[in-house]
Amino acid sequence: MDLTVITYVVYLVVSIGLTIWVARTLSSNGRIFLADVMKGDEKLAGAVNHLLVVGFYLVNFGFVALYLNRDESVGSARGVFEALSTKLGVVLLVLGVLHLGNVWVLSRIRRRGRMEREQVPPVDPQAWVSPVAPAGA
Repeated sequence: MDLTVITYVVYLVVSIGLTIWVARTLSSNGRIFLADVMKGDEKLAGAVNHLLVVGFYLVNFGFVALYLNRDESVGSARGVFEALSTKLGVVLLVLGVLHLGNVWVLSRIRRRGRMEREQVPPVDPQAWVSPVAPAGA
């Protein structure tokens, strides 16, 4: 078997395995975070979590497939490791950037939700404040 084909197979197996592992880890640990962001609505948090995982899979598998192509053939065992390290390194960087982007967006949503929940109205809901006459009137 050609070394280039072996490189492709190893790249696909490792990339797909890493993508599945990262997606499952983010999904299981992100559910609690999403429930807080969604103000305790577990059903909505589960739905958003599932949509995020599907999007994560689509983006990562699409990138892995597009990055599979190699312009030159691999001629030695050293070439296999060099090609794999480059390809897998880029895949890991993309996974990390996507993860950080998701966490950043969700933390912004969470922060906004917490600020809205912690706001205290200027008066009690049943209280009434008389209008103040304008100055000079």
